[in-house]
Amino acid sequence: MAISMSSRTMNVSHKENTSSTDHFILLGFPSSPKMQLLYFGIFSVTYTLTLMGNAAITWAVWGDRHLHTPMYILLGNFSVLEICYVTTTVPNMLANFLSTTKSISFVSCFAQFYFFFTFGCDEGFYLCIMAFDRYLAICRPLHYPRLMTRQLCTGLVIFGWSCGFILCLNPVLLISHLHFCGPNVINHFLCDPVPLLMLACSEDNMTQFTYSTFNAVFMIGTFLFILCSYALVILAVLQMPSAASKRKAFSTCASHLAVVSLFYGSIMVMYVNPVSSHPVEAQKLVTLFYSVITPLCNPLIYSLRNKEIQSALRKVFGTEILLIKYKSKTMMNKTMLIRHK
Repeated sequence: MAISMSSRTMNVSHKENTSSTDHFILLGFPSSPKMQLLYFGIFSVTYTLTLMGNAAITWAVWGDRHLHTPMYILLGNFSVLEICYVTTTVPNMLANFLSTTKSISFVSCFAQFYFFFTFGCDEGFYLCIMAFDRYLAICRPLHYPRLMTRQLCTGLVIFGWSCGFILCLNPVLLISHLHFCGPNVINHFLCDPVPLLMLACSEDNMTQFTYSTFNAVFMIGTFLFILCSYALVILAVLQMPSAASKRKAFSTCASHLAVVSLFYGSIMVMYVNPVSSHPVEAQKLVTLFYSVITPLCNPLIYSLRNKEIQSALRKVFGTEILLIKYKSKTMMNKTMLIRHK
């Protein structure tokens, strides 16, 4: 990934300041105090809706035995992953809207960087796993129960969660060991690697190459895997004799492909093209889209197009409401009996 040479030259010129940076300033979205409060309100509502939507899908999958199948188990884990993903950035962003200093410690900055990219990578791997599951279910329907066993499903779940934690460790450690001695202002709302590389006082071609290679291999590799999987799925669906089977298969695949398009469309715009070709504000908006808006849209896409999820949500939350009403009525009856005694 190309790094702006003008920014690099400016930061190298600050080498005379040999003290190491112990914190950074996240500018976020500079504006008036009233606008900061407005942003705080908007993103608070967005974050709350994201948590509620993904938690509802997770709860529905966990609470309905009919959804204890590989496809929905993977979807439930994906929803938990979305909650973790959005939580790495939004709470700190909300705190910065109300803060006057907007500072973040060196350790906290790189911890956010690590977990943000870890959960982002895990999301890509889960989309691959879900595409693989749909490929087996639609292209190999007779062999699916034998191939997608409980053991394989458990292994895929563990694989999806663990890959990001392992793979992201190396680039994060390499960037964290660069010398940061000059300006510490990050014109972003999170600790993104691109502005961090620009702030480094020492140029390390190996670190830049490792980071760029990691991005390219991950994004292109996972995207091509998903593309090939769904291409085979679509070919198999087109050969189905039943129109009802075609509609059901296309409905499921359409939800998955919509999520894939939202996720990969935004990150490829951000990370495949050279950084210098994107204005700073455009970088913020694109990052905002895939880090905040996409996790909000995903539960809506899955729940609105999936009758099983809708039914499970009505069943689980209907039971919960009845249980709450029953407990409330029982408590009122006990209270009345105590008063009469």
